[in-house]
Amino acid sequence: MHSELDGYDRKILALLQEDASLSSAQIAEQVGLSQSPCWRRIQRMKEEGIIRGQVTLLDRKKIGLNTQIFAEIKLNAHGRSNFTEFTEAIRGFPEVLECYVLMGSVDFLLRIVTADIEAYERFFFEKLSMVPGIQEVNSIVALSEIKSTTSLPVLRG
Repeated sequence: MHSELDGYDRKILALLQEDASLSSAQIAEQVGLSQSPCWRRIQRMKEEGIIRGQVTLLDRKKIGLNTQIFAEIKLNAHGRSNFTEFTEAIRGFPEVLECYVLMGSVDFLLRIVTADIEAYERFFFEKLSMVPGIQEVNSIVALSEIKSTTSLPVLRG
């Protein structure tokens, strides 16, 4: 169970989402708290699992991952009974950045990054299509990115 977030907590979270390298002193100054109470709030939110971790975000294109694919996956009846086997296989593919269980005409949506279309084709034939239980894969190539963020809307207007 976690405590209710107040305005200070929300401001702290907004700042950390934009730059996790900020010190507690820098954050405290920006939100109007002294350093110790600010640090305690951050620690509490870490302990409660509100703050799950701190990472460095990379520009995928600058490291050669130029292609982004969204794959809609439909499982066959046998595949649905092996949900755990499917999800474990997907978790083992570093090319898959996100995987969601869906309601509707498809079962899963994957976000996949590769160097290029040829690399995706190799991934598809050598890995993804080999996962038991898959009935259908509909691959959608993203041409350009209009908006991409990791920041949740924690500040209420």
